[in-house]
Amino acid sequence: MSTPPPILEMKGITKEFPGVKALNNVSFRVARGEIHCLVGENGAGKSTLMKVLSGVYPHGTYSGDILFEGQVQQFRGIRDSEHAGIAIIYQELALVPEMSVYENIFLGNEVRNGALINWNETIKRAGEMLRRVRLNVNPEAKVKDLGVGKQQLVEIAKALSRNVKLLILDEPTAALNEDDSANLLDLLRGLRDQGVTCILISHKLKEVISIADTVTVLRDGQTICTLDAQNGAVSEAVLIKHMVGREIDNVYPPREHKQPGEVVLEVKAWNAYDPLLGRTVLRDVHVQLRRGEIVGVAGLMGSGRTELALSIFGNPTGYRLNGELRVKGEPCSLSHPQEAIKAGIAYVTEDRKGNGLILIQDVKQNITLANLRQIAQNGVVDANAEIKIANEYKGSMNIKTPNVEQRVGNLSGGNQQKVCLSKWLFVKPDVLILDEPTRGIDVGAKYEIYTIMNALVQQGMSILMISSELPEVLGMSDRVYIVSAGRITGELPIEEATPEKVMQLATS
Repeated sequence: MSTPPPILEMKGITKEFPGVKALNNVSFRVARGEIHCLVGENGAGKSTLMKVLSGVYPHGTYSGDILFEGQVQQFRGIRDSEHAGIAIIYQELALVPEMSVYENIFLGNEVRNGALINWNETIKRAGEMLRRVRLNVNPEAKVKDLGVGKQQLVEIAKALSRNVKLLILDEPTAALNEDDSANLLDLLRGLRDQGVTCILISHKLKEVISIADTVTVLRDGQTICTLDAQNGAVSEAVLIKHMVGREIDNVYPPREHKQPGEVVLEVKAWNAYDPLLGRTVLRDVHVQLRRGEIVGVAGLMGSGRTELALSIFGNPTGYRLNGELRVKGEPCSLSHPQEAIKAGIAYVTEDRKGNGLILIQDVKQNITLANLRQIAQNGVVDANAEIKIANEYKGSMNIKTPNVEQRVGNLSGGNQQKVCLSKWLFVKPDVLILDEPTRGIDVGAKYEIYTIMNALVQQGMSILMISSELPEVLGMSDRVYIVSAGRITGELPIEEATPEKVMQLATS
């Protein structure tokens, strides 16, 4: 029996940016009615390839051919690809928070009676789309009132409302908890059974293995291989080897767990009230951090982990705080991040694009941003000193960029994270708070971040690491605090910390 023609074939796709060949003769083929996962390190070209496909990079800005349903396509923009039946959902959701669910679902694709929008029919059809994605919310609810997992389902409902044939999802579970991630993956399986073809970009290899029919690996802008996931050819070890071009025997680099030094940071009877939410987000928290150790903070989303970090780092969100904060044994009252920086505390945010970096500025400006006084003379930044410092971090952190004048927004997620880290290392902190340090970056870049963390604690720095990935917490920490509903429900030395114990405490 002959093999049916693919729904999509991309042949010899090459795409260049100034100083960078993002895609080099990439070929990519997707069978009709399958879930096809696209994996690779940050900067491998995955998102660029999908932007070429969806018309974000229009025909003429790349070389090569796109065949969709057997026809050569020359998409001039995203509306052309949508008209053909292709929809793409990015990690940063494209919803309007102040608008209702039904308005978002049909935005740009309104249901009309002549020149007027038929709102009753719009709400009715929105309800049908919501039932199709198994989302039980009022279509008239505002999107801003929904959690991230539900917003992701609204995006999919929006795509389905346009009679999508090929659905592309770029890191759809990066910001979701385990339950929402499992629900989304189960939905994709259901859509596949209904005949919708899916392309899924993900760094979560366990998810890839659980859901993929086929996996294609990109590396350095080139197609490395396409694997049939149905015959057992796909494992984490195999994918990692193809992604990074080498085997990584241990996902977490080895580190000798030395006896930690003196206490450098301590909070006692620490409480935080959020006036915007109208509730207490931290209750009676007691945390200690010693010199030369990595302390993990585990807990479910919304448990209070980030609130703890922000309340320590100068309280930028304006919580009402009470309790005791000591830095290197001295009582401190830090009412602004600048005061925290002076006290030797740095904070790498979980949202590098929104709060950690200025994407329209270049690498050197972002690296020096938190410590401009160090390179300024009489209030004027020394441009030569700025370039020198940035190049030192570019080398020591292995930031992959043609030069330090490159805009940060053009870098891959892993390299953006290294710029974020460099910015805070330039202030020479004693305490480094890392909030989701490897979110949305690939396994190779993760290994580099972990290696940097190990080197920093060997030099005497102390790291407080917040992570939603339990294997990461257990693989990198010396001790683990578990947070639930704003309280510390347990503290475990790493020798006693098992996934079962941590989850039991996180849900208590």
